[in-house]
Amino acid sequence: QVQLVESGGGLVQAGGSLRLSCAASGRTFSSYAMGWFRRSPGKEREFVAAISWSAINTYYADSVKGRFTISRDNAKNTVDLQMNSLKPEDTAVYYCAAARVPPITVVTTTNGYDYWGQGTQVTVSS
Repeated sequence: QVQLVESGGGLVQAGGSLRLSCAASGRTFSSYAMGWFRRSPGKEREFVAAISWSAINTYYADSVKGRFTISRDNAKNTVDLQMNSLKPEDTAVYYCAAARVPPITVVTTTNGYDYWGQGTQVTVSS
């Protein structure tokens, strides 16, 4: 069992930066691949970024590639999403998720994840 709690959301102007953090409970956090997803009003939840539990592999949606960076600290049971050059279209509720998969695997689909956080709101003003 893994419990996830996101933090770091807020209101920022276009071009600004935010850093989201996801804190995980449970002793086996380092055995879970992690991901970030987002849901904008009226849209389906979409993939943003993922990292393998070994941290060797990462993967990004095209819409955020070069602007967002996912990282993890297995000693602290946290996974972060650094978001730079934010755009109004990045406005959404951001969720972190955990998946029990092999060490180098990244997961990019919602149904590939076993646990989800409650989400944190990110609003980017123009």
